[in-house]
Amino acid sequence: MTVDVGARLRAVREMNGYSQRELAKKAKVTNSTISLIEQNRVSPGVASLKKVLDGIPMSLADFFSIDFTAKEQNFYTASELPEMGTGTPSMKVTGFNRENRALSVLHEHYPPGSDTGPEMLTHTGEEGGFVLRGEIEVTVASEVRILKQGDSFYFESNIPHRFRNLGDEVCELVAAVTPPIF
Repeated sequence: MTVDVGARLRAVREMNGYSQRELAKKAKVTNSTISLIEQNRVSPGVASLKKVLDGIPMSLADFFSIDFTAKEQNFYTASELPEMGTGTPSMKVTGFNRENRALSVLHEHYPPGSDTGPEMLTHTGEEGGFVLRGEIEVTVASEVRILKQGDSFYFESNIPHRFRNLGDEVCELVAAVTPPIF
């Protein structure tokens, strides 16, 4: 199997958001070196390729093992986000279809009077988030706080916790939970 080193280098460079000039500067090589490799006009030796990859930084093993044919979905429209809550509150999760996902990123809406239920929640991991609008009462163990727009929370999820909207308007927040719960 022949590997197109030039096309692979270009894909890796673009994947990392570097121009040829930026990568050359980081790798301490000439701009023309990057250009010639990407055009397959020169075939770099192992040491030369390693020097270029050090500018990313990326190992030779990673460079040759990246599968550019397997595309993960990176962006989601609002209509693609599945509803994971019971409706009240609403919890939509992004990245739901990614294999080996390490966290849940949730967009949550708590209408007035809604909550996560009468029982305190517990699960492994950590969670944190920001209140985008409205206010929410967050209970973690025996500590209770009313968080308003711009406030945030972060705690170990094995500690009993609960979210309640005691206000008169919808509370909207974005939260991350690891490991994923949805």
